[in-house]
Amino acid sequence: MKRDFLSRTIFGVLFICAMCNLKAQTPIDGIMMSKNSVCTALTFTQDNWDHYWEGTLKRDNGNIGVAQRQTIAPMFSWGITDRINLLGSINWVRTHATQGQLAGVSGLQDWNVWLKFKALQAGNWSLYAIGGASGPASNYLPDYVPLNLGLGSYEGSLRLLTEYDFGQGFFGRAFAAWHLRSNTTIERTYYYTTQGFYSDKVDMPNAVTYGATLGKWLLDDGLRLELSLDGLYTTGGHDIRRQDVGFPSNKMVFLRAGGMARYHFPPSNKIGLFVSAAQVLEGRNVGRSFLWSGGVLFQFYK
Repeated sequence: MKRDFLSRTIFGVLFICAMCNLKAQTPIDGIMMSKNSVCTALTFTQDNWDHYWEGTLKRDNGNIGVAQRQTIAPMFSWGITDRINLLGSINWVRTHATQGQLAGVSGLQDWNVWLKFKALQAGNWSLYAIGGASGPASNYLPDYVPLNLGLGSYEGSLRLLTEYDFGQGFFGRAFAAWHLRSNTTIERTYYYTTQGFYSDKVDMPNAVTYGATLGKWLLDDGLRLELSLDGLYTTGGHDIRRQDVGFPSNKMVFLRAGGMARYHFPPSNKIGLFVSAAQVLEGRNVGRSFLWSGGVLFQFYK
């Protein structure tokens, strides 16, 4: 039910951060932009679910119908050096429910920045370290679940990523990341989770994300195809109570499978399009979301 963290972490990386040109990158791939190279992108993402996990119990919610989330995200990446890249994005989100009395909301959700460092290169194997930070870009309500824009907390992350080139266009990569989150503030001075709290501050659980990808370059490196499996689990939190709504500090777990295709138009390959999709397979206190995304990208030099 609470899939905002999906869009803050894995989803935010996979879909909000658009795939750029042949030497462009995202925070979860092994591609580095060359020095002074800049890529800009704009993506649109649609996320739908009509079933969710209340703890480990999978159920529907007739008061909501289908919960929908649409995200528009501009993004940039800049090659400070050949081994150090800076990335950033900001998300505009609209939420909507097809049934019930809850009204959807819209507005700026979160800003995101990452610093990506290529730490090691040994033959066909490489290792990267990526540090990230994010926070709310507007004064939204984090506990307006399930139609809230986001979690309303500040986050720092550290990701280690490894990639191997198998030759003939095939590659594989894997990553793991630790996400440290601040408290979030709600507009009430009492709330109940597993006990009552007389406060407007909510202690947010930290989280671990992970993933693996297999991919191939085709058409003289003009077409990139990927299949991926990724997941998330928080290191604390609590289950949604029976017949209750979600809350920002819920324990959240998910496993998701997805795919992506990206094409660059010859002869310069500076303009490209991409589409991607993913399905949550298993979870805890999250929606069984299906997400699809598309975008346009452009690379230029300073």
